[in-house]
Amino acid sequence: MNILLVNPETPATFWSFKDALSFISKRASDIPLGLLTVAGMLPEEWNKRFVDMNVAKLKDKDLLWADYVFLSGMNVQALSMKQVIKRCNELDVKIVAGGPLMTTNYKEFLGVDHYILNEAEITLPMFLQDLENGCAKEVYSSDQFPDISQTPPPQWHLLDMKKYAGMNIQYSRGCPFNCDFCSITMLNGQKPRCKSPEQFLAELESLYETGWRGGVFIVDDNFIGNKRKLKTELLPALIEWSQQHGYPFRFTTEASINLADDDDLLQLMVKAGFNHTFIGIETPNETSLGECGKSQNQRRDMVAAVKKLQRHGLVVSGGFIVGFDNDPPNIFEQQIRFIQQSGIVTAMVGMLNAPTGTRLFDRLKNENRLLNTMSGDNMDGSMNFVPKMPYQQLLRGYQNILSSIYSQKGFYERVKIFLQEYQIPVALNGNITFNDFRALLRSIWRLGILEKGRLYYWRLLGHSLIHYPSKFSMAVTMAIYGFHFRRVVDKV
Repeated sequence: MNILLVNPETPATFWSFKDALSFISKRASDIPLGLLTVAGMLPEEWNKRFVDMNVAKLKDKDLLWADYVFLSGMNVQALSMKQVIKRCNELDVKIVAGGPLMTTNYKEFLGVDHYILNEAEITLPMFLQDLENGCAKEVYSSDQFPDISQTPPPQWHLLDMKKYAGMNIQYSRGCPFNCDFCSITMLNGQKPRCKSPEQFLAELESLYETGWRGGVFIVDDNFIGNKRKLKTELLPALIEWSQQHGYPFRFTTEASINLADDDDLLQLMVKAGFNHTFIGIETPNETSLGECGKSQNQRRDMVAAVKKLQRHGLVVSGGFIVGFDNDPPNIFEQQIRFIQQSGIVTAMVGMLNAPTGTRLFDRLKNENRLLNTMSGDNMDGSMNFVPKMPYQQLLRGYQNILSSIYSQKGFYERVKIFLQEYQIPVALNGNITFNDFRALLRSIWRLGILEKGRLYYWRLLGHSLIHYPSKFSMAVTMAIYGFHFRRVVDKV
């Protein structure tokens, strides 16, 4: 068999960092880990090729080479996915499609020969067996959550690594919480399933052997879902591995805000090489947090929690949402005040949407408020249901948040607050790289000379050199992020 694995194109969004990547000559921020893992599940004797449409063109000759095209993606990639399916249909190439978008919305896609839904560890072997026996079905699904201790390592050799800013790896699936707008528990369950330390470190070692050095995103939706295993099994082993290898990777992950409650866990993560985490803040409004079931965020000083994480050495990115039924008229001012005070530089603010299959989706469907399938773009200003607040008022308030926090004045002020709180972990206080130097030169030209409002840039660099010289490269990085964010906000 000749198998072509295709990752559809992701449009320029908040998380694409498209305008920031140009400063370091990279094409994409992250790799499509799911497809690389699926490649390891296919028979070893099959010929496999991989095309990520975010870093390379998908050519007809690639499609015609393949006996099957394996396609996977998320909501935000839906348009590109449909275009790939159409091209395959026109060239009479068979398609096998899976991943989160297909699992929740496969009935919206025509022209696919075989749908491999849910987690591939269960459904892909069923398809492969039937394919071998000449009786492959159209749809394969399961209501079971697989043991991921036997999941094969990603097939790194299929990647053109130099085109990516970071690599991805996975430790666990599932989340112990059950926020009503989140599809994770529906897709991956509420009981976190973890890889063994030996399995996880073997994957890291295989990545290390490719020569990769730099950022590694542990893509778990809640890395601290099983604190006991982290503290007693994985992190002690990861600390030893990182120390032995001279800290080749800087780890990023996603976690719930209760990470700030556990000093031992926080210190272990930083000692292991973590320097960045995404936190779902959502809203500073207690009633709205209760509405969506975000109990872990309630009855706490979230600004203080964020600052604690920063002081321990973690850069905190945050997710924020407006459009809850219980949002008051002043929710927009509340969000602006929280974001500015917290020093969360990378603040993704989106309008509430209801992913297919979530508790929110079911409630809104029962209330006859659903409109269509969500776009998957966190910051395009769209909603897929009728909100309680008049949409025009909601959209104006939302746009005001973005224009405030990503104005040069607001953004650079927030970077200074972050620099004041953030403490660089000793393990990660490394040397300046060539990419750092190149990014600085390009930022001077684009942000310090060409861009309007360039004075804010120079003030930040001067402020950092005088007060926080050891954090100067971080200040430059944040300034570059701001350039990307302003470009995204201009399109909303």
